[in-house]
Amino acid sequence: MADITMSAAAPALPDLGAVRQAKTAWLLVLPAVLLMIAFIIAPLAAVVFLGFTDFELGYGSFHFVGFENYAELLTDRTFRQSLWNTTVYTAIVAPVSLLLGLGIALLIESEAIGRSFFRTAYFLPVASLIVAMATAWQYLFHPTIGPINALLHLIGIDGPNWLGSSSMVLYSLAIIGIWQSVGFNMVLFLAGLTAIPRDLYAAADVDGAKSGIDRFFLVTWPMLGPTTLFVITISIINAVKVFETVRTLTEGGPNKASEVLLFTIYQEGFVYLRVGYASAMAVVFLAVLVVMMFVQYRLLDREVHYA
Repeated sequence: MADITMSAAAPALPDLGAVRQAKTAWLLVLPAVLLMIAFIIAPLAAVVFLGFTDFELGYGSFHFVGFENYAELLTDRTFRQSLWNTTVYTAIVAPVSLLLGLGIALLIESEAIGRSFFRTAYFLPVASLIVAMATAWQYLFHPTIGPINALLHLIGIDGPNWLGSSSMVLYSLAIIGIWQSVGFNMVLFLAGLTAIPRDLYAAADVDGAKSGIDRFFLVTWPMLGPTTLFVITISIINAVKVFETVRTLTEGGPNKASEVLLFTIYQEGFVYLRVGYASAMAVVFLAVLVVMMFVQYRLLDREVHYA
């Protein structure tokens, strides 16, 4: 009886196999954790910290200024203009590139001949560097010798100054953004279409869905819910992060009509060397992006589950 009592009171020995597995798991995860700390968490913490300082490149010292940088943002007309331009650009590029990507994916999926060729052709803009394509786009949008205005002149329309007019430059950049994004969205939708079981279309046909439109709304669109959610998220993020086209083609002009948030942050940090103020802009930019993605994910994910 005493032996039984002593054995019951003795602490349970740890499972050596489980401990060994846990150590192995941590060793395998450690490189990824260190890389995340070095390249994501540490730089983000540095940006947040610098946003509360007056640090400028070239100066040996800086001071903690609290929320002065954020208060200045509220009265900065350039920041407000760039925020509005980024919103307009995203509102154009994200939905249009999504719809075109879906339409092209449906057309390619329904075509048995030349499918690989069309996939490659539409994906080429994604693999192209906009810096290398800048000369081509400048030529296409040229107000006098550009082929776009030449075609418009043939039908009796006077083409605008695409990259030199304050009222047109943002829409011109949006056209380039759509050209860049459609191919990537197409590939994502093609992957989603491939994953849809063919049996569902046969069942829909039995239920009376004879036309392609009926099959699309009854089978394709509901089954593409998770893919569509992902494509919307990626499209908005890529549109908000626009920088190369502005930096290469317009430099934010004319009259700041094409200045976007990332270009404003670049100007403040690397041209005017106001790193503290640029860091505050970057924190606001990241906060807006995170909130927007969270709200969008919650709303769209709820709709996907209900569907």
